[in-house]
Amino acid sequence: MNAHSTAVKPSGRLATSQAGSGRLELRGLRRSFGSYHALAGIDLTVEKGEFIALLGPSGCGKSTALNCIAGLLPLTGGEIRLDDRRINELQPEERGFGMVFQSYALFPHMTIRKNVGFGLTMQGVAKAEAEKRIDRALDLVRLREQGDKLPGQLSGGQQQRVAIARAIVIRPPLVLMDEPLSNLDAKLRLEMRAEIRAIHDAIGSTTIYVTHDQDEALSLADRIVVMSGGVIRQTGTPEDLYERPNHLDVADFMGFRTRIEGRVADHGVGRTTIEAGGSRFVLHRSTELAQGADIVLSIRPEDLVAERSGDGLRAVVRSSEYRGRAYFGVAVLPGDALAYFRSDTPVANGETIVLSPDPQRTLIFAGDAR
Repeated sequence: MNAHSTAVKPSGRLATSQAGSGRLELRGLRRSFGSYHALAGIDLTVEKGEFIALLGPSGCGKSTALNCIAGLLPLTGGEIRLDDRRINELQPEERGFGMVFQSYALFPHMTIRKNVGFGLTMQGVAKAEAEKRIDRALDLVRLREQGDKLPGQLSGGQQQRVAIARAIVIRPPLVLMDEPLSNLDAKLRLEMRAEIRAIHDAIGSTTIYVTHDQDEALSLADRIVVMSGGVIRQTGTPEDLYERPNHLDVADFMGFRTRIEGRVADHGVGRTTIEAGGSRFVLHRSTELAQGADIVLSIRPEDLVAERSGDGLRAVVRSSEYRGRAYFGVAVLPGDALAYFRSDTPVANGETIVLSPDPQRTLIFAGDAR
């Protein structure tokens, strides 16, 4: 579920520098490093005020896309337009975007106030106006009282909030964030998610956020863009991506860990008989695939339930662990395929179990899908 409604919004509002600005268009974006195509033609429109997450594994092109948008990398092909103005040739500082990196990149010898106000100094903003804007930015990240400290005197979470304040104080039309929470521990990451979304809502800027963490993307974004091999595989709301991934690789990245090859033995209205993993069982749902078609089932661990008997996939438990309320484990199917499952009761290593897929949450892909 999205965390939008639960985040407590900071007090105050920092208006963006250009009223009505922030609509971004990527048209055929390409970036190559020699023969390696890091971006192989990206088309994406981001509306003003949207929070977009670029999601994917390492090497998928998401950080390259962000660096091209920022102007840190030149394009090999395509164009970038902000409010219908082509900005490809502009230098990073001319684009006026706010950047938040994985490393906080704070000046260790400068106070928090001077770090936050650095961009305003570069813009030549008058001192009195700069001080007001620094105060508002520090209020938004709840660090006004820490303004005279040095970065080394703050915690990691506080330093990341300073980096966010520095990015937003210039009132950018676009805020770009590259894995900003990856250096924080699990508890701080959860807290900072809510902070980041609340600040986004308060300032009204468009935000593009790079992450490899599906939970971050689901909780923060209005839309998620899943990338793989330098291309966009699917774009949609968090609910779309979580419930209805269109491709096997997208399903894998959204938590569908078990892949089982099989075939459609029979089908009718509201039911499909599957032969897979040496078993034959019925999923009470329809499929457009023809009888006899090769298929791949894609299932999340919580939707593949272990039982002692019944209609399902026979497997042998390799390992399991208790995670509160339920046990989660790995079992071996005939042919040595692995299945990730949930059990409401303890299961022993080496025990034979029957795995029952949730019919409404099991995805059925054509056998040649990817």
